[in-house]
Amino acid sequence: MTNMYKTHTCGELRITDINKEVRLAGFVQTIRNLGKMVFIDLRDQSGITQIVVNENIDIKDVTKECTVSVTGKVLERSNKNLKIPTGEIEVVAESVTVLGKCRNSLPFEINVEDQNVREDLRLEYRFLDLRNEKIHNNLILRSKIMKDFRSAMDELGFIEIQTPILANSSPEGARDFLVPSRLHPGEFYALPQAPQQFKQLLMVSGFDKYYQIAPCFRDEDPRADRSPGEFYQLDFEMSFATQEDVFDVVETLLPKVFKQNTDWKVDNGPFVRIPYKESMEKYGTDKPDLRNPLIISDLTEEFVGTEFNAFKDKTVKAIVTENMEEKPRKFFDNMSQFVVDELEGKGLAWVKVDENGNLNGGISKFIDDDRKAKIFAKMNVKPNSAIFFVADEYNKAVKIAGGVRIKLGQELDLLEKNTYRFCFIVDFPMYELTDEGTIDFNHNPFSMPQGGLEALNTKNPLDIYAYQYDAVCNGYEIMSGAVRNHDQEIMIKAFEIAGYTVDDVKTKFGALFNAFSYGTPPHAGAAPGLDRIVMLLAKEDNIREVIAFPKNKKARDLLMNAPSKVSEKQLEEVHIKLDIKEN
Repeated sequence: MTNMYKTHTCGELRITDINKEVRLAGFVQTIRNLGKMVFIDLRDQSGITQIVVNENIDIKDVTKECTVSVTGKVLERSNKNLKIPTGEIEVVAESVTVLGKCRNSLPFEINVEDQNVREDLRLEYRFLDLRNEKIHNNLILRSKIMKDFRSAMDELGFIEIQTPILANSSPEGARDFLVPSRLHPGEFYALPQAPQQFKQLLMVSGFDKYYQIAPCFRDEDPRADRSPGEFYQLDFEMSFATQEDVFDVVETLLPKVFKQNTDWKVDNGPFVRIPYKESMEKYGTDKPDLRNPLIISDLTEEFVGTEFNAFKDKTVKAIVTENMEEKPRKFFDNMSQFVVDELEGKGLAWVKVDENGNLNGGISKFIDDDRKAKIFAKMNVKPNSAIFFVADEYNKAVKIAGGVRIKLGQELDLLEKNTYRFCFIVDFPMYELTDEGTIDFNHNPFSMPQGGLEALNTKNPLDIYAYQYDAVCNGYEIMSGAVRNHDQEIMIKAFEIAGYTVDDVKTKFGALFNAFSYGTPPHAGAAPGLDRIVMLLAKEDNIREVIAFPKNKKARDLLMNAPSKVSEKQLEEVHIKLDIKEN
């Protein structure tokens, strides 16, 4: 295939290409003017080539980051740069043509390390930000990961099917994005939070194994690991399948794709399985980082009858850390301040254990010998350790202890290096109490309750588990899934417990409800999150670094200026009148 602008790419030329006549095109990364000779580093996606321009060639319009076409001869460099693949050669220019002019002043420098550039400025000029090698390579990695996922799913016998973007509104755990209909006044589409109902309908339709890399839309607040508004997941579903069948796929799929895209150690299947309640008790979270060896212990019973007011009638959680003899008082004070500032707790109690097993500092005077013996036995406390205590009402104590565990793992450098650790979180509660004291779904409303209809009819809703599961990697939830409910009677009862009438179910999930009357196969599936997986494999802490055109922390697209106001005519066409209250 011919290209009028280039015969070679900037990153492919080598010492074996000496004396070749070549034509290159790319971005001007640097210009070094030495008077009679100018050196230009020319960059394209494949790499960089040094261009030598003599004084006879007019390059007055050439600026950094403009695009140029260069013709010339490949010669061996006298001062070689072996840090780059093309460092043994240079191209002596015979002509330089500016293809795309660039302003002399850039909003920020391209490919300059350790820049302190505001993220909002980077996002406003995202087309320039994407020229930076690191983030540019992140998107190339994303492309490769998507290809690897598709290849793996094809090998496992799944077929790719696209599902609609304009769908119906349904309660799936987050706010919908609504799209008004011009043709149907007063009615709205909703952008799908997930292809949930469609993939279940595909199972009813006789497609045994479906998948797609699906866009999902949820009106949620942004986080470092969550993109506001939209995200992508590898969505898959299997008919005549159990939870074990899904786990078999995931334990094949994730290690394979991770190993294809990292040189770190990757867990193989079978993954560790941790019940939800155990995860909350031991790690203070349902997305535990198994690289962190610290475990949370419950010491509520050990402090029954204590005279220490901060612990009276409270849930008490504790974490023991070893080799703490050299840690100064400031370390413990900083940990306590972290709890106050970041975890909204009242502080963090602690004691140190010396080489003889004696307690010193912190709340040591409130722990008598009997309590000390019980604590040491339960937590396997060793000399030169420290014990950190959290006391609060149950849910808050669990959450704070989980945050303290993460912080201690980081501060003490305890995390296992260069490894990806997987686990499944299983046995999620089917229901939970809302802040208003009502019963609502804990996870996915389309999940099958463990025990089926009998459990729904006879058990306390808060005691019912669901066949729901997450996959977790290095402290991030990277997949959610479930065995799906495929029975009308169970569906009606499950939603009734959460406050929905039969008419509600028929109205909101009419297609699915109707389909369940026509020989629905048992089915199950899951959805690994593409964005988070790419973030992990790119070794980034911020999900926006692996998305081409992300929203900012306030869910705004600063490049395209979205969301934005629209004209009165556009609103009239979709039968909408605004009533915006002033704050």
